[in-house]
Amino acid sequence: MKTYELKEKAANAESGEHILGFEESGTHACYMIYGILKPGQKGRLVKPGKEHEEMVLSVTADIEVSGFFSGILKKGSAIHNHGENECFLENKGSEEVVYVIAGGHSEDGHH
Repeated sequence: MKTYELKEKAANAESGEHILGFEESGTHACYMIYGILKPGQKGRLVKPGKEHEEMVLSVTADIEVSGFFSGILKKGSAIHNHGENECFLENKGSEEVVYVIAGGHSEDGHH
């Protein structure tokens, strides 16, 4: 069993995200994104893509979401998105927000 450090990699990335995917895990079956939204940051696109699904979890604070799902994603809550549906994340708060996106292939999708 291997552990993966995500927090520091996301904090040091220009995008504010680190994707734990094939390059580290060796599998195409699933992936996970650890992301940080800075205060006032908006427009983070969530679009799984054809034959993919993603669950978006707000970890540390509420996130404003617009698009396929619109509303407040409360701390500790998640939404499920699939295919070409688009959502946009926005941090309207005064502190950084951590979110996690877990994704994989839908029933018909595979590499």
